[in-house]
Amino acid sequence: MEGGLAAWYARITRKDLGEFQRLAREVAKALPSNARVLEVAPGPGYLTVALAKLGPFKITGLDISQSFVRMASEQAKREGVAARFIHASASDIPLEDGLFDLIICRAAFKNFSEPLKALNEMHRVLKPNGRAIIIDLRKDASWEEIVAYVDGLHISRWNTWMTKFTFKHMLLKRAYTEGQMARLAGESDFKDCEIIKNAVGMEVNLTRRQPLAEQAA
Repeated sequence: MEGGLAAWYARITRKDLGEFQRLAREVAKALPSNARVLEVAPGPGYLTVALAKLGPFKITGLDISQSFVRMASEQAKREGVAARFIHASASDIPLEDGLFDLIICRAAFKNFSEPLKALNEMHRVLKPNGRAIIIDLRKDASWEEIVAYVDGLHISRWNTWMTKFTFKHMLLKRAYTEGQMARLAGESDFKDCEIIKNAVGMEVNLTRRQPLAEQAA
């Protein structure tokens, strides 16, 4: 997503700023001081910036869109928070092994062209016992639930129509069911996951298990 389309997405998702702030508070509760956090596909950077305001965390955002990397960097600068954003693919993360305490990916996983590689890359850059959280749309979300969600954004009539059109003709087609996500996690280096359903989506929780030899030591 680049250029004008990225700018439109940034305007629409800003209407959901309260949700980004709520999620940031929830995530921050479970993080140790100076935790390293990676947000995969942060888009305009609203969640990353909200989390950076809550503690001395070392936060990195990684996005395949150059437009979003620029927008998120500018957003962090305006808000006066320390967060860095890099241009890269989720299936080829240019960062060292075992670096992060937490990885979060919101509303983007369904768009990844190589989802299994992306999961394995997340596993690789997590510390042992580090967690990854994927929050995304459920393929079986009802149209009534989606309409209620979009109407709740209180955006213009045109943007409401455009957002519903995008959900119906693009996002739902790309989304995963709970079963599909569970099978994908099982094929990955994570081996399993925990899935929690919400109104129109699901939260997928994954952990990089500490090797048994290290646990015994």
